[in-house]
Amino acid sequence: MGNIVKGGEFLIKEIPANEIFSLEELSEEQKMLRDSAKEFIDREVVPQHDRFEKKDYALTEEIMRKLGEMGLLGITVPEEYGGLGMGFVSTMLACDYVSGGNGSLATAYGAHTGIGTLPTLLYGSEELKKKYLPDLATGTKFGAYCLTEPDAGSDANSGKTRAKLSEDGKHYIINGQKMWISNAGFADTFTLFAKIDDDKNITGFVINSSELEDPKSLTFGEEEHKLGIRSSSTRQVFFNDMKIPVENMLGERNNGFKIALNALNVGRIKLAAANLDGQRRILNHSIQYSNERKQFGVSISTFGAIRKKIAEMSTGVFVSEAGSYRLAKNVEDKIEELITSGMNHQQAELKGVEEFAVEASILKVFVSDLTQNTADEGIQIYGGMGFSEDTPMESAWRDARIGRIYEGTNEINRLLAVGMLIKKAMKGELDLLSPAMAISKELMGIPSFEVPDYSEFMSEEKAIIANLKKVFLMVSGAALQKYMMDIEKQQHLLLNASEILNQIYMAESAVLRAEKHFSADSVEAAMAQLNLYKAIEKIISAAKEGIVSFAEGDEQRMMLSGLRRFTKYTNNPNVVALTEKVAAHYIAKGHY
Repeated sequence: MGNIVKGGEFLIKEIPANEIFSLEELSEEQKMLRDSAKEFIDREVVPQHDRFEKKDYALTEEIMRKLGEMGLLGITVPEEYGGLGMGFVSTMLACDYVSGGNGSLATAYGAHTGIGTLPTLLYGSEELKKKYLPDLATGTKFGAYCLTEPDAGSDANSGKTRAKLSEDGKHYIINGQKMWISNAGFADTFTLFAKIDDDKNITGFVINSSELEDPKSLTFGEEEHKLGIRSSSTRQVFFNDMKIPVENMLGERNNGFKIALNALNVGRIKLAAANLDGQRRILNHSIQYSNERKQFGVSISTFGAIRKKIAEMSTGVFVSEAGSYRLAKNVEDKIEELITSGMNHQQAELKGVEEFAVEASILKVFVSDLTQNTADEGIQIYGGMGFSEDTPMESAWRDARIGRIYEGTNEINRLLAVGMLIKKAMKGELDLLSPAMAISKELMGIPSFEVPDYSEFMSEEKAIIANLKKVFLMVSGAALQKYMMDIEKQQHLLLNASEILNQIYMAESAVLRAEKHFSADSVEAAMAQLNLYKAIEKIISAAKEGIVSFAEGDEQRMMLSGLRRFTKYTNNPNVVALTEKVAAHYIAKGHY
């Protein structure tokens, strides 16, 4: 199991390459899972592209049933409740390869296996788990998660849906409305949140529509007409004096906000996974098209401008995979450690995911942003044809757009990641203060002019990443000192800090993956180096914007000097040569 890292600890610790996990290390069982999911999607989903685009909700439901028969809806559900009881890495893997063929199916699958199932798995009583999980795990019934309201999006606790105890004390009577509810059109099992009487916080409940005393107490709006994910069922849900047995409460009264947050933490990690195969497929279409499309008598894949795009798209996939599977294994190891120490499975899953909430937000933001970018570049490579519905790029671009909005918008997640880090530091769970103070001293000292020995593979890249961590601690430490408890109001600065944080985690993941599994002259090493160069440019921009906005005089000058020192290469990479190396490799291969 190696050393178990703590959430956020990557910022203050050098992580050795042998302690991270990546796709190169899948077990035989995991490879079989991946291959069967991919084969199924290629056979059953990809050829149905046009039907999915024409709002064929029945097709989505039919494919979901088949996924249930294959066991792919119950990967994470323990065997005693009808699932496969596999680890977190396998859960990510299934999500990755099931989600790549179509955005509508990806949404239905993610909503069902994530937020539609997890609240009951993680917070349900033994009776509720036995009652609801076997049907959800096998696709006999589908799940929907009712949290968002017309006036309560990111601020989930401000919802107006109310629950009142019946006179006989046996039921809660629910009234209210929810919107943007994925799977609502074909779901049977509803997880919903309401405030009991005048409670401060929401409370969670679960119910099957078939159990309702009055079927008319649960009604639905029409299907929403959306920019993308067109065959994903999305409806408003209305509760009209709907009666739920008191024993159907999830967790404790007033605890619904915590349930919602923890379900979303898992959802965020899985949303990153759900984008990976989509990225690969967009990239593969782009490579194939650029090889086949001729202009001026040659394939457009011979043009430098196209090669640059393909190199950057390929690098994005490599980096996204590196961060996603690194985190998946960290979560899995933490869960195993907690179970070994005597915690029950339910609590261990909860705590394991909660521990890495910062990284979950980083991944969600980075990978969903990148997927949109990849789809955009895919359209550009196709040129005018990319804008046509006859090619797969147009729908890929529209489907990718929702990734930056659901499971908490990317802006909310950026603020959350930094906010959660600060809270961890305040609670004493993570010592960010000592390293931040050490950096202040370092800035006052005279820098060393010795030229380090970087002959070892990836040694300079790792030294730079250690310095980039100092940039984050320098900037955020100074901002925290200035604003103290008011830091949460400085959203502009928090967004800058978040950009630095995201780039560090993902660049480190890619460098360590390359170091662990590949050689110095490999295309993977080139991708890790290329990404790091681009990450540094983004970090310089975000850090500088922060420094010139909140620091003045000597402090500003010292921090800008520190920024230059901490982002400097001893040996600058040849960016064009790295780009060409990556492009040449994948264009010749014909796919990622």
